[in-house]
Amino acid sequence: MNHLALIKELVQAYQAFEAHSGAHIKKMGLTTTQFDIVATLGNQPPMTCKELGEKTLVSKGTMTGVLERLEVKGLIEKFLNADDGRSYKIGLSKVGDKLFKKVFPEHVEYLGKAFGKLSKKELEQAVMVLQEVKAIFN
Repeated sequence: MNHLALIKELVQAYQAFEAHSGAHIKKMGLTTTQFDIVATLGNQPPMTCKELGEKTLVSKGTMTGVLERLEVKGLIEKFLNADDGRSYKIGLSKVGDKLFKKVFPEHVEYLGKAFGKLSKKELEQAVMVLQEVKAIFN
């Protein structure tokens, strides 16, 4: 077996996970990117767009549009950045925080049911192997 088999399994596993996870997020009225931002901002102080981009891996071009849509939905608020008056920080609004407190635990539980099909040892092994694979490219 060569590395191409591993690449194929990694990609297919990621695609299967995204489809499973994304379908649940969509039922909650969010896109996966919106959920990622709401989940990242949940229980955190407001952060800059740059910080949010680093924590979510959402590209700058995508981030702007997603933040605008979240603001229209009333889920986020923008605050003037006290450290740099040229920029602002983003945080969840009261409505956004309420949504986070509902959807985040629901989604964690939803994913837990799927991953619950693996034993604790299998989960640990999967994490170790994925960390080793990631380390090859870092």
